[in-house]
Amino acid sequence: MFHKLRPSERKEAIYLRKRDAEGLTRQIGRRYTAAPMAGSGRDGAWAGMGIGWAVTATLVGGILVWGGIGYLADRLLGIEPRILTAVGIVLGAGLAIYLVYLRFGKGEGNRGGA
Repeated sequence: MFHKLRPSERKEAIYLRKRDAEGLTRQIGRRYTAAPMAGSGRDGAWAGMGIGWAVTATLVGGILVWGGIGYLADRLLGIEPRILTAVGIVLGAGLAIYLVYLRFGKGEGNRGGA
């Protein structure tokens, strides 16, 4: 496959292979990415704040999106007691909780929290 590349692509491929050999990049499939940047660590006072906001945004977003879909369905179908809005809110909350569980709750075990 290397022989089918244009000269400019061949030079870039050689450059990326050299960088890969030096440990500056890693190959994911056919794409190269830079090495991850060093983070600030998890020992600060605000370490869990990002996770808390991500969980909150997921829950609120699920409720708003699916509640909005239910509301639009109620309006289009002309249903007056807004049954589908309530179903959308409950469905959105349930799916959001499931997404939070998948992203943050699996495999961690009890970390000594309450």
